Amino acid sequence: MTTVWIIVAVVVVLALVGGGLALARKKRSDQLQQEFGPEYDRVVAGSDSKGEAEKELAERRKRHQQLDLKPIDPQTRERFRGDWKRIQGEFVDDPGGAVEKADSLVTTIMRERGYPVDDFDQRAADISVEHPRVVENYREARRVRDAQRNGSADTEDLRSAVTSYRSLVDALLDESGDRDGDDRQAHGDRDDRDDRDDRGDRGPDAGRHRDNGRHTDDRDGPGRPGTDHDQAHEDDRSRR
Repeated sequence: MTTVWIIVAVVVVLALVGGGLALARKKRSDQLQQEFGPEYDRVVAGSDSKGEAEKELAERRKRHQQLDLKPIDPQTRERFRGDWKRIQGEFVDDPGGAVEKADSLVTTIMRERGYPVDDFDQRAADISVEHPRVVENYREARRVRDAQRNGSADTEDLRSAVTSYRSLVDALLDESGDRDGDDRQAHGDRDDRDDRDDRGDRGPDAGRHRDNGRHTDDRDGPGRPGTDHDQAHEDDRSRR
């Protein structure tokens, strides 16, 4: 009888230990998923197992904690913002050059913050810890930059790349350190584009305007909304 109770006790203890480990793993998964957001899904999708992906993300976090990162002083921050405005202004005349300068500016800002910048993939991994919602913008912008060097990127690709670089510049220069601000940088560019277009600003985000709540292309060309209708009225008045 004593042996039976010992076996029962062992089984209960093992069940409790197993349950505790399962809860610990779930808690760890939930924390990583909350911390990395869409980057968590991307890494899991590209890994052989969920455990392997979570190990990689945990190692990224540990490495990031060991970096000697520092905030950018106000004077330097304003200089970087001025550099960015000049890059945007140069887009119309030299889209490819603007993309190259945008990529270089991001690297310069990261170096100023204290990030190692020798390897792009490592830069992206490091930045994903602090800004997990804009790091994919960085990867996409770099892809377009490489395509531009190969002659396979069109103007719209370059326009999108500059906008993506802008989201990372804003995140890196954000003195508040608010991770939730990544949502504004990753998804809030559309409202900013609308405001600039309504003011008539030129740059990588120019070229569209609001027409009864819809974005339309303001470049001359066939199919421009309202053009044929207006011309018909002009012809009718001329005949009168």
